[in-house]
Amino acid sequence: MRDTAGAATGLRERKKERTREALVDAAQELFLRKGYDATTIDEIVAAVEVSRRTFFRYFAGKEEVALARAMEFEQLFLSALATRPADEAPLTALRRAGTEVLSEFGDEPDDGGGHEFLRMRRLIEGTPVLLAASLRNAIELERRMAAEIARREGLNPELDRRPALLVTLYHSVMRVAMDEWTEREVMDTAGLSRIVEAAWDDMATLLADRWTAGELHGG
Repeated sequence: MRDTAGAATGLRERKKERTREALVDAAQELFLRKGYDATTIDEIVAAVEVSRRTFFRYFAGKEEVALARAMEFEQLFLSALATRPADEAPLTALRRAGTEVLSEFGDEPDDGGGHEFLRMRRLIEGTPVLLAASLRNAIELERRMAAEIARREGLNPELDRRPALLVTLYHSVMRVAMDEWTEREVMDTAGLSRIVEAAWDDMATLLADRWTAGELHGG
């Protein structure tokens, strides 16, 4: 007997996901074309041909829709970290979870106006309200990552600072690597992976307290 209720539920969920994606795509296109402050929610919903009420079913406001892709990436990372093998060392689990999620980027052709990821990153960094929200999200992500490392290792994160220190180290390396990648404007994931690995090699050198130009690896 066919599960019609289940099929209907699945169809509704797919429709909801398509609507959400359409809102994110329309918002980002408008933000990049007009600027964040100059774009209104009315313009976003008009582009997708839905109501304001529908918009607010998915997002609390412009800020949330602007950061939607970054928040999706963060959730993918947390999910990947939670499923890493229990016997992996904490730093290994972090690095392999990161590699797994970076592979989801895919290579996008340059459209002449710059890679959308790069343009959105610059938009966020150049818009005070978005930059502040992005930093708040980063702090929350680090807290959740540290909690997951503590869970894996059977530690109490309120009494043991090592998970927080490890996560801070991880994010420092990734931030420097991501900055270098976007500054080069050669937006391919293979290039990012090379930069990330070189950054980790350099971090290992620095943690060993070796600091000579010849020992650093560069990109």
